Amino acid sequence: MASRFGRRSALSIFAALALEACSRPGAGGRARVVSISPSTTEAAFAIGAGEVVVGRSKYCDYPPEAARLPIVGGFADPNLEAILGLAPTLVIGARGPAGPAIEQALNAHGIATLFPETESLAQIEDLLTELGKRLHYEAGAAAAVGAIEADRKRVTAAVAGRAKVRAVFLFDISPIYAAGPGGFPDELLREAGAINLVDKGGAYPTLDLERLLALDPEVILDGAADGTEGPSRIAALRGAPGWRDLRAVREGRVRQVNAATVLRPGPRIGQGLIALARALHGDAILPATPGAP
Repeated sequence: MASRFGRRSALSIFAALALEACSRPGAGGRARVVSISPSTTEAAFAIGAGEVVVGRSKYCDYPPEAARLPIVGGFADPNLEAILGLAPTLVIGARGPAGPAIEQALNAHGIATLFPETESLAQIEDLLTELGKRLHYEAGAAAAVGAIEADRKRVTAAVAGRAKVRAVFLFDISPIYAAGPGGFPDELLREAGAINLVDKGGAYPTLDLERLLALDPEVILDGAADGTEGPSRIAALRGAPGWRDLRAVREGRVRQVNAATVLRPGPRIGQGLIALARALHGDAILPATPGAP
């Protein structure tokens, strides 16, 4: 029995070492990375490793250079055969609707993976740091983390001493999805100087209109936007029954934010935090800078 246990332990250690080796540059001296979520694609490019990314999901739209890469399916339905066809040494992605199945399938083929939790700002920074270690772009990762921390410090200084804004952060309206406790959008709200009125129900709860009316937010943040011009979808409901009774709707305090920066747990999250603070307190609190949302 002891010898069988010893053999199993040795095999486990060997497998772990083999997977770690797969994320290092291969015989050609170069890693090959496939990213199946927008946030991890951005992370790879942000640390300077865009040159080793060889595939992406169909939703990976930033930076523009990513558009030239082959597509390996969606975020929820990545195509295993397409991924394997690109001979990756490392596959990265956010934990999401695909669950652990794709990660397990890739590991079974001897391919290393990185699918970290990113439900806090600390975990988003850890993603960048770990990816830098795996791909030997430590300096680029440190710079990307430093940029996030610099943005956080700017926001902390800007909102210090200001009255906190009673707010809700909505992602959709049919049904109504909101930011709740336990997720990074809730953390962003608090760092941006808001009181998140949705204080129960998990990180991404659904609300009914009656509850939204009872919460009576001063500001409603509309996170269903894609960065295009045009009125907020929620502001467009200002004449609809129930919605027109919301103080924030009546008084024109529905603020549209770009979901690609505010709700994508990647290297632009510091820019998203700045955008959120400006939406809550007004543009003058943090004047726009080149490249900011």
